[in-house]
Amino acid sequence: MKFIIIGLGNFGSSLAQKLTQMGHEVIGVDSKMSKVESFKETITHTICLDSTDPQAVKHLPTEDADIVMVSIGEDEGASILTSALMKQLKVKRLISRAVSPIHEMILDAMQIDEIVHPEEETAERWAKKLNISGVVDSFELTGEYNIIEAKVPKHLAGKTLGEIGVRKNYNVIVLTTIKIGTEKNLLGISRKVNKVQEVGNSKTMLEEGNILVLYGRMTDIKEFLKED
Repeated sequence: MKFIIIGLGNFGSSLAQKLTQMGHEVIGVDSKMSKVESFKETITHTICLDSTDPQAVKHLPTEDADIVMVSIGEDEGASILTSALMKQLKVKRLISRAVSPIHEMILDAMQIDEIVHPEEETAERWAKKLNISGVVDSFELTGEYNIIEAKVPKHLAGKTLGEIGVRKNYNVIVLTTIKIGTEKNLLGISRKVNKVQEVGNSKTMLEEGNILVLYGRMTDIKEFLKED
């Protein structure tokens, strides 16, 4: 996968380096040349530019990027403006960092795809979350077993867990499913909310757009989520 990570502070640089180690192509962007220079050997590509400059960001290969993350934390204004420019460029998937409640509310009102809270979530967790296409969240239990939230693969939509034989054929357990609903936030903007369903069983029907909560080894989960 191809990533653009804007803001190479502690969180952004750590995430960019981990994703690079996992074999992804990562472009790390920062306005400070000292940071760009310090990570040029451990991140696939590093670029020094002002991400709040509309003309400068046009030089970034945003059309080719699977995910753009705005991880700027020191300057909320720069974070908001950069996120707005990425929205304007219609990137495929935009994730922005929030450092305060008001910052998050503004990003939410801008309808950013996802919001990250580095003070609560580690770069390691986000690296695992972004490493496999379709994964929504990841919780490591041991070095081998994980609980993963992932979107229902298109080729499995419309089938029951019994028909798929998840445990037998993939050695993965479906703990439950989550339906995506909507509600309005404080600004009256509609936002997505998760509605957890009953414990998964052989009769559970998988619907496109819903989320699966899976338990198992990462290698088995990756095989299960792989599109035919």
